[in-house]
Amino acid sequence: MRETPRPRETSADSGPGLPQHRPGRAFAHAGADGSGTPHRSDGRPPHTPRGARRTDPAGHPGTTPPVPGWPAPFVSGVLGLLAVLFALITWQVAVEGPLLRLDERVGARLFERGPTGLTQLFSDLGGMPVALPVLVCVLGYALWRRALGLAVCAALTMAAVPALVIPLKVATARQGPLTEAVNYYPSGHTATAAVAYGASALVLLALPRPAWLCGASWPRTWMTPVAAILLTTATGIGLVLHGYHWPLDVLASWCLGPLVLAPLGWVSCRSRRRSSSRTPSC
Repeated sequence: MRETPRPRETSADSGPGLPQHRPGRAFAHAGADGSGTPHRSDGRPPHTPRGARRTDPAGHPGTTPPVPGWPAPFVSGVLGLLAVLFALITWQVAVEGPLLRLDERVGARLFERGPTGLTQLFSDLGGMPVALPVLVCVLGYALWRRALGLAVCAALTMAAVPALVIPLKVATARQGPLTEAVNYYPSGHTATAAVAYGASALVLLALPRPAWLCGASWPRTWMTPVAAILLTTATGIGLVLHGYHWPLDVLASWCLGPLVLAPLGWVSCRSRRRSSSRTPSC
């Protein structure tokens, strides 16, 4: 039986073989002008190399790097510990417990120790005439940098100090050292120093670095918090050594300060993350 010869396939016939270019479509590997330059069909640049992409903590591409800071569980644990310690001290002062008597014995050994002029200077660091102007200058700088929300939050944080301290002073009515006057618990000067200097540090940390400081070595990330801690610590030490407050009065305000500053710290962290995502690093 004779086989019918099959027609030979030509290049115009359809079927398996090399893909044919169709007019009107962009090529993936050759430019429209035939130059061979790779480009995307939608006009976008080629893919960014994998190693050059910014990733978040979970490894997802396309996000800005996280702002360094303390982990949230650690911060929550520290704040919880300070709240428990403050509640314990307040309870002992209110019921005149054994911790209060120990505090009076320790304070009696510390009063009027050290150079009088230096302890007075340290004590004055927590006064409104010194601490409040520092915060006002920082708030003015924040307003100049158009950080209105951050400045308002810091001002409200400072206003919370007398709203919390004065009722506690009246409720406990603790007698001060070396005087017959009462309403000495907790220390208002120490709380003022902690919140005023702490709020100033948080506001400065949240603001973007000025353009004229780009490229300069300025360790602002640790310098401002350390300065706030040192000023607050010096205030408390001066108040005890000069005989203005019992040690527990100062310790309670040291615990109260971070608790009052916690909402501002959260706002400062969010503002810092937004500014770092909008502004390229120096």
